[in-house]
Amino acid sequence: MRINAFSRIAALAAAATISAPALAVDITGAGATFPYPIYAKWAEAYRKQSGVRLNYQSIGSGGGIKQITAKTVQFGASDKPLDAADLKKYGLMQFPAIMGGVVPVYNIKGIGAGEITLTGTMLADIYLGKIKKWNDAAIVAFNAGVRLSDQAITVVHRSDGSGTTFLFANYLSKVSDEWQSKIGEGTSLGWPSGVGGKGNEGVANYVSRIDGAIGYVEYAYAKQNKLATAKLVNREGTTVSPNENSFKSAAAGADWRKTPGMAVLLTNQPGKLAWPITGASFILMHTKQQNPERGREVLKFFDWAFASGDRMAAELDYVPMPESVVVLIKSAWKAQIKDATGKPLY
Repeated sequence: MRINAFSRIAALAAAATISAPALAVDITGAGATFPYPIYAKWAEAYRKQSGVRLNYQSIGSGGGIKQITAKTVQFGASDKPLDAADLKKYGLMQFPAIMGGVVPVYNIKGIGAGEITLTGTMLADIYLGKIKKWNDAAIVAFNAGVRLSDQAITVVHRSDGSGTTFLFANYLSKVSDEWQSKIGEGTSLGWPSGVGGKGNEGVANYVSRIDGAIGYVEYAYAKQNKLATAKLVNREGTTVSPNENSFKSAAAGADWRKTPGMAVLLTNQPGKLAWPITGASFILMHTKQQNPERGREVLKFFDWAFASGDRMAAELDYVPMPESVVVLIKSAWKAQIKDATGKPLY
């Protein structure tokens, strides 16, 4: 009897060993906080359907680039696209996964969402420390009828390496010569003043707690934290609100095919309805996959997201990639992402 019992246990163990490769393979990614809300939503839906778990670390674009170049994750995510030289240097390919908007958020007692309008120059001057109070003449001139007090403005910015910061600073560099010459653009900046928060989450938290604060976050974080968002005057001189339509308008003229690495920047785009701080978030993967099985699962996840994730993206006011761009992305997968033998994973 004992022999039979041990035999059955051995048989079950063998069966478990044989079936193990057929079990779902978990995948890991790290990087931008900008797309985290939609990646989390996609991951939950995909796990229910496929059993595959996505562990995504929302640590900022700089951290995502560091982790993918160190090969500690299957994919990195960055809102600042890498240029062709860096992609080649690190053996990476990149593709845009989702688009959305960066929005100014504020906490002014008695003033609700959309009641403040700012120009790009005003926004730059606030972050340069030139505009220090909410009743500054420049702000008052654009906000007739809004009761603005002499409350001091507390500037909130990112403290970590951030693609959201890159998009924000890239926009300010395009609309303010002084910003461009003194601060410039990048994922980390030498801020003249203000309070630093880690991640979009940290900035949203500080703005919600500090009276008179202004910050910048991805739109989904503003919605989730019920933060008041400012309107902006775009390059056409139109006052626009942040929403899916204004983000789509900014992306309408993008030429993904002609830009190396699909590294399209969508800030300060033409278009009467275009939101001026719109951007894509990019995925980085190694062209030569050390673990093809996990690399293949990453591609399966994003393949599913492109096919089935549009409604979820729209619910959070992200803009899904157009079908014509998805075709280009899948073609790039086939051409660039391969196993050690040179066989395409997709």
